[in-house]
Amino acid sequence: MGALLSSLYQTLMSFSGTKARILLLGLDAAGKTTLLYKLKLNEMVCTTPTIGFNLETLEPIRNVTFTVWDVGSKGRIGPLWKHYFVNTDGLVYVVDSADPERFEEARMELIAILENDEMRGVPFVVMANKQDLPRARKPMDLAEALGLIKMEGHQWHVQGCCATTGDGLVEGLEVLTNLVKQFQKNKSF
Repeated sequence: MGALLSSLYQTLMSFSGTKARILLLGLDAAGKTTLLYKLKLNEMVCTTPTIGFNLETLEPIRNVTFTVWDVGSKGRIGPLWKHYFVNTDGLVYVVDSADPERFEEARMELIAILENDEMRGVPFVVMANKQDLPRARKPMDLAEALGLIKMEGHQWHVQGCCATTGDGLVEGLEVLTNLVKQFQKNKSF
């Protein structure tokens, strides 16, 4: 698993002195906390449902900062969340790809996030988590279920992954790195 951290290091090094504010969001039980600890500790950690929310800032490599909001509540993200969107350069949105009954709820939450003025044009990667489970939907099926095919105003990518093993995490971050670089370049004009 040293390869996971090595690849993550190389991906983040490509920012080379650029700061990027990245949010990690998604519905409860999607795998956000598992994904976070896999990236932070490179190990599978038994998690319990988050009550309320946890806010963590990770600075694993030089100037690349991951600001993580681990939301444990169901329902709308609420009016206070808009304050966390300020100066966001990228979004990682985690979806349980083996729970199609919640795809509509995940879609509504993602739309609510992206419609906020502070999130205008922010690129995002949907991590189609739990690809190791038998009922898991493929990334493009999830993209369709979330309505991404028709979405305008944001660059996006759907990455199949498994947070418990780390499969797909680095690949998703590599895509996000490229999207964020382009976003920051366009924003500076």
